[in-house]
Amino acid sequence: MADNSKQVHLNNEQNQRFNLITRSLHEVLGADIVKQKISTGEQLKCYWGTAPTGRPHVGYFVPLVKIADFLRAGVEVKVLMADIHAFLDNLKAPFELVQDRVKYYTKLLRSIFISLDVPVDNLIFVVGSSYQLTPQYSMDSYRLAAMTTEHDAKKAGAEVVKQVSSPLLSGMLYPGLQALDEEHLGCDFQFGGVDQRKIFVMAESLLPKLGYAKRAHLMNAMVPGLAGGKMSSSDPNSKIDFLDSAADVKKKIKLAFCEEGNVQENGLLAFLKAVVLPIAAYKQLIKGASPFAAQDAANDFLFSVTRPERFGGSLHYKDYDKIEHDFSTKALHPGDLKKAVEDAINTLLDPIRKDFEADEEFKAVEKAAYPPPIDPAAAAKEAKKAKNEAKKNKTKASAATFQQQSVDSVADQVERVEIPKQ
Repeated sequence: MADNSKQVHLNNEQNQRFNLITRSLHEVLGADIVKQKISTGEQLKCYWGTAPTGRPHVGYFVPLVKIADFLRAGVEVKVLMADIHAFLDNLKAPFELVQDRVKYYTKLLRSIFISLDVPVDNLIFVVGSSYQLTPQYSMDSYRLAAMTTEHDAKKAGAEVVKQVSSPLLSGMLYPGLQALDEEHLGCDFQFGGVDQRKIFVMAESLLPKLGYAKRAHLMNAMVPGLAGGKMSSSDPNSKIDFLDSAADVKKKIKLAFCEEGNVQENGLLAFLKAVVLPIAAYKQLIKGASPFAAQDAANDFLFSVTRPERFGGSLHYKDYDKIEHDFSTKALHPGDLKKAVEDAINTLLDPIRKDFEADEEFKAVEKAAYPPPIDPAAAAKEAKKAKNEAKKNKTKASAATFQQQSVDSVADQVERVEIPKQ
């Protein structure tokens, strides 16, 4: 973790807060800004944004575990439901559908934080369109556009905005608007993955030119998906959704890349390091035991791999490094690791699934946000049926019209007949 902080004196309690806020991060830009705020005793404010498009998957645990550290350190965390950003990013979803997904994300994220036993008093959800359509924000976006080149906009969003052969102008607006969010959300630092570094650097450069304060930027490392590459909402086999059943989890873990002895690009090991072990340590601290350790393990163990005695008996771990060592030396078999990670993920998801099943509003919001896919064959059949029905109705209408016209014509002719006088 890089730390480019200036000399700001912190007492022991303040240092503990700073260390909690910055631990396990890949990089920190502007640590002095965070330290200065802590040293004065002012409320430290953070913002983290997510575009409500695809279904959130367990990869979200990675930033949420870090946000949990912020909340424990007394930081006010604003979670931006970036509906405008979602719409701008190559129209990934219709804007009307995005509004339903905002509601679903809000419900789900709150449920996740509660399941992690994280204090949520300082957790605030903000919908982007609530302020991004105001005159001041619009004027700021025009001012920013006047000082940003096409090259810089493309470069800043290269790792975040979907890249296509003929990019829309909307995708180039995305990075600058994310920079403006820091000012309009009133944060002291923005948090995100290291893939957003170029946007963060752009923000540090542009905001002072607009007359606004420079913010700090805290970045998580990227965690590989189950297939070994980036965990993606568009690849169903690389991710596990928060509402996936235990059977779905088992199926997806079975397909995960996990070559014996290979610790590189291993999504299962990365998930243990970034998510399971930090949660285990916190649960152990507040509840006296880790939910991921076997019942026969001592209370100071965080994670267990349960296996029969004929295969060497169960393994119990106090830290991640020993897990990685055992896997790299082939003392821990991929099959046993997969089963242990499967159990850990189900332990994490169980309270969220129960919350969902007990909340009718939660279920209704999920259904509206992600309506079932349309079967092309069934849709074609319905369209043909509707077309035939329309044709039949048109024929009936034409016949009725002709009949009425005939009656009207006869009536008209009767009216014109001169009846001879007697």
